[in-house]
Amino acid sequence: MRAALTFEAIAEDAPGPKWQALFHRHWPRYRQWFLHEGERPRASYGESARMVGEHMPELAATYGHLCQLAGGGDLEARMLSMWRPPSYLSGCSQGVWVRGEPALVRNYDYSPDRIEGTILSTWWDGRRVIGMSDCLWGLLDGVNDTGLAVSLAFGGRRVVGRGFGVPLVVRYLLQVCSTVAEARAVLSRLPYHLAHTLTLVDGAGDVVTAHLSPDRGVAFREVGVATNHQDSVEWHEHARATRSLERERAIATALERATDAQEFASAFLERPLYSAAYESGMGTLYTAVYRPNRGSVEYRWLGQAWEHSFDHFDEGVRVIRLLEPTAA
Repeated sequence: MRAALTFEAIAEDAPGPKWQALFHRHWPRYRQWFLHEGERPRASYGESARMVGEHMPELAATYGHLCQLAGGGDLEARMLSMWRPPSYLSGCSQGVWVRGEPALVRNYDYSPDRIEGTILSTWWDGRRVIGMSDCLWGLLDGVNDTGLAVSLAFGGRRVVGRGFGVPLVVRYLLQVCSTVAEARAVLSRLPYHLAHTLTLVDGAGDVVTAHLSPDRGVAFREVGVATNHQDSVEWHEHARATRSLERERAIATALERATDAQEFASAFLERPLYSAAYESGMGTLYTAVYRPNRGSVEYRWLGQAWEHSFDHFDEGVRVIRLLEPTAA
């Protein structure tokens, strides 16, 4: 049976009743995820709040306000800090078009029952951001009103460390950075929980792919193509299961052959970039096309599209029918 996903677009300048309702809707699932290894492996509230204040001071006030909206509980605050969270895996493909107006295109590949499906428009601390919400205030991808766009992908390594979950890293970059150069400086000083890859582009067309890892820090590559390995494949089983090398080649080929950003983005709705491997938790849940100069994003599915921008954010709900699932 074809699965249906519900996506909701919510605009709330400052955290308030809409965010609070979002929290209460998703908290039971996040609580289960946060505690599935038991409580002992998770950091204390004191450590969690201290790390947010030390590494992301610009977010500290918002973090405190969100904790209050979440009820002021110890467990809720620890989860929202995204400091030393449980591990998680995903697929994802991302590429940047820079021949003309820049565009960041990405597929998010994951389990259909583990996505919030919330497109969130915020205006926190004077910075407007639109993106796909994850972990309730983190982002899977997004764009800000200064023309920076960012998306994430799993980095294809098993290493685990003491650091932040990557959705909060994406949120932080979009809250405090205006350019790729500024983002590189921030990424160079943050600690990371898992190996992830971020692809970034700004309005001037500056592009970087950042390989984040707990044990190696961050390595920057002057390329706009990323899947689920960093330079070479290290976790071969994961790379084979997600066709990471095949998808990387497909993005490079699309960049070479496409005549414009629209044609390039269309390749992400075709195999091998588009996946129906929902039963293994690696099916494509959406394609996003970010245009930093316009401050806009278009979310795409087969036969449907939904565009948002800072000039026109379309609050509402869309129900998406996915492809019939396949094993790989």
